[in-house]
Amino acid sequence: MPDPTRTVAVRRGSARLSLATLGGVGVWAMLVRGALTLDLGLGRRVRPLGPQRVAIDASRQVVFDVVANPYLGRTPKAMRAKLEVIERGSDMVLAAHHTAVRGFVATTVETVRFERPEVVHFRLVRGPVPYVVERFVLHDRSGTTELEYRGELGTDLWGVGSLWGALVARRWRGGSSGVARRAEGRSRATVATLVVAEEARDFDVGRGRCLEPRGRRFLGRRGA
Repeated sequence: MPDPTRTVAVRRGSARLSLATLGGVGVWAMLVRGALTLDLGLGRRVRPLGPQRVAIDASRQVVFDVVANPYLGRTPKAMRAKLEVIERGSDMVLAAHHTAVRGFVATTVETVRFERPEVVHFRLVRGPVPYVVERFVLHDRSGTTELEYRGELGTDLWGVGSLWGALVARRWRGGSSGVARRAEGRSRATVATLVVAEEARDFDVGRGRCLEPRGRRFLGRRGA
């Protein structure tokens, strides 16, 4: 006949294990979503992010505007599900970035600071790890741009934190290729506008009318 005392002890042990498992899953889910940041200051290890370099067929000013405008100006509708500007200043913002990760929406809150026309700084305020700093550096290459990305990611709790940091680092940032596509697309649009404006000017000159000043103002609005 089973020992009732032993049966109760086994059941209690199973219940505690289940609660511990659920608690661990809950903590992991909060870490992934960025709802919980473990900033203990114990056993911190820092790993580099990058460097990555991307050649972009667009001027440095265009590339800088592509990065800065969604933060400092009006956020495009297509980006609002991923980017939320919480506070906006003249050259610095507090922004939340939302990213889909394995069925969750991970949210990081960062300060983003702009040094026109060359550097964009990112610093983590809340996220899955306690410490991240990053920067985009834009190098002028005779009318084109080299975007250099580098940063640091830090975790606590020695080796255990390093394993978590390695998982996070795999999915971190990686936005340089998207910046390149948008900047090159904008550069092509600006060139197309220039061609249209020049053709319009030449056409009107042939008719005895020159609209060059109007064309320049038009280009200023489209190319900004």
